[in-house]
Amino acid sequence: MKMMYAATPEQEHYMQYLLNYFYTDVFPYYFDDEQIRQFEEWGILSLDHEHVAYNGTMKEAFQIISALQSLITVIEYMGEHGECDQYEWLFARNQKILARHGITFPFRAKQFLHKRAMPCSMYVPAVNQWVM
Repeated sequence: MKMMYAATPEQEHYMQYLLNYFYTDVFPYYFDDEQIRQFEEWGILSLDHEHVAYNGTMKEAFQIISALQSLITVIEYMGEHGECDQYEWLFARNQKILARHGITFPFRAKQFLHKRAMPCSMYVPAVNQWVM
């Protein structure tokens, strides 16, 4: 008999936060709103599709969280510095970890080389709640 530990609610919440972070704080700097809407329709970075092989174990949660965190860090570094050669292997490695769990992330590292300075997107969170 093998013991499995379930992911905590905090881990589940943090995974959703990281997945949402891609849509609000990463994608708007590299893609336009129409492309991001298509990503949502295609189920990119989603845990809600039938092909997702995430069973809710703590080990899987840690793997997914660390892969997402690594991808965010690599993408933000590449966007700021405009170089990806030395981190392309890390990008691909974490992409494979997500794919192993059925989470789709069909991008190439070179797509994140040129970051827009000021994105105008409906996906970027509002700075404040006041309507002018």
